[in-house]
Amino acid sequence: MRIGYLMNTYPVTSATFIRREIAALEAEDMSVMRFAVRRWSEPLVDAADQAEAARVTYLLESGGLRLAIGALREAIVNPRGMLRAIGGAWRLWRNAGRGALVRHVAYLLEAVELKARSAGLSHIHAHFSTNTAAVALLSARLGGPGYSFTAHGPDEFVDPGPSSLAEKIAEARFVVAITQYARTRLALAGGMAHWDKLHVLRCGVDLDALTPAPVPDADAPLLCIGRLCPQKAQLLLVRAFAEIKHTHPRARLVLIGDGETRNEIEAAIRTHGLEAQIALRGWADNAAVAQALADARALVLPSFAEGLPIVIMEALARGRPVVSTYIAGIPELVTPDCGWLVPAGDVDALTGALRQCLDANPAHLAAMGQAGRTRVMQAHDLRANVAQLRALFQTVS
Repeated sequence: MRIGYLMNTYPVTSATFIRREIAALEAEDMSVMRFAVRRWSEPLVDAADQAEAARVTYLLESGGLRLAIGALREAIVNPRGMLRAIGGAWRLWRNAGRGALVRHVAYLLEAVELKARSAGLSHIHAHFSTNTAAVALLSARLGGPGYSFTAHGPDEFVDPGPSSLAEKIAEARFVVAITQYARTRLALAGGMAHWDKLHVLRCGVDLDALTPAPVPDADAPLLCIGRLCPQKAQLLLVRAFAEIKHTHPRARLVLIGDGETRNEIEAAIRTHGLEAQIALRGWADNAAVAQALADARALVLPSFAEGLPIVIMEALARGRPVVSTYIAGIPELVTPDCGWLVPAGDVDALTGALRQCLDANPAHLAAMGQAGRTRVMQAHDLRANVAQLRALFQTVS
């Protein structure tokens, strides 16, 4: 079975789960061609991501002139398909608003290139329901392979009308939701007529590579992993630590990641005099992240908006409890037996949960870690979940 995977930017440091998913499918004797609209603009820190980039066909790297010539050729040799695709692009543009014309012309040109590059493939699977699903839809209208997509959230569900989410669901062969929460959001956007087309297939992790780590010592730091951005709310974590230091002066926090709020976070650390308590490490490769989880007391994610972060699965698989927020799909994995959940934006509640975590004895932490690993084994085993995904591909290929 030969299929294609389509992403917007790929590979990226914060989405190694896609690379692992593809590798697991190939281990199941599937042939997967990688497509992406463009390269990631930041350096890739993991050697596996660097190697993966060499296997990707980037649609925009053909250049504007080639894309335009390809569209003209397609119109000559495939006028009916081109009219169907133009009609689809017009409908997507109409939903998005008049200011989006150039973007939707670009989608059409990318779809022509995708159709040309995907000859011989039986199916295209897009990750995320944004521009990748739009390009896959238009390519299918041109006569290219049928498509499916995985919806993660949270941004994908914020404004489904302008993003034409209903149209993308209607024309897809099937749609994957990573949580039950995501499935309900897709159903609200696309209508209950498509309920049976929406499948919950949870993201998975390699449990063999994420073995339980020994319970850390009393001075082990708390750990936060993710892009430094408003949605991840690391600034509120700094505010919480400003209170924590009065009762737990030896508590420490390590942040792995980088992004647009780094300067604000650094300024907040200085303002609160937390230079000795909080360290910013920047992006790290997979091995360093795995070691950081083993060395941590717990993972902390005070996010305002998420789908269901892979790093939560990784932390639980390593036997580390999680402190996070009661949003989207997170409560489907993090329960009181393996972590603490607080309302998003509630700094007092976050501070209280962190104190409970810091006060927990080693036996309690070990029990929470074991409960968390059990939950990941039950719902987020990469091999088991990819087998389900492969079965879906077989029904449409």
